[in-house]
Amino acid sequence: MKNKTDLKGLSADQLKEQIKTEQAQGQQLRFAHAISPLENPARLKANRKTVARLLTEQNRRKSEQSTNSAQ
Repeated sequence: MKNKTDLKGLSADQLKEQIKTEQAQGQQLRFAHAISPLENPARLKANRKTVARLLTEQNRRKSEQSTNSAQ
């Protein structure tokens, strides 16, 4: 998992790609868990948190960009 400083070092394209990857992995985990229980169901929660962190960083950048362009 990436920490906050690692996320700030990613470019916008890398951030989008990471979001897509994590969301796809989360979907696979949910499907696998629906079929048979995962050994470690906490991975589902960790994946959701990772996606939320990535989306938060993406939204922060968009907000920052719109604030800078409005000035």
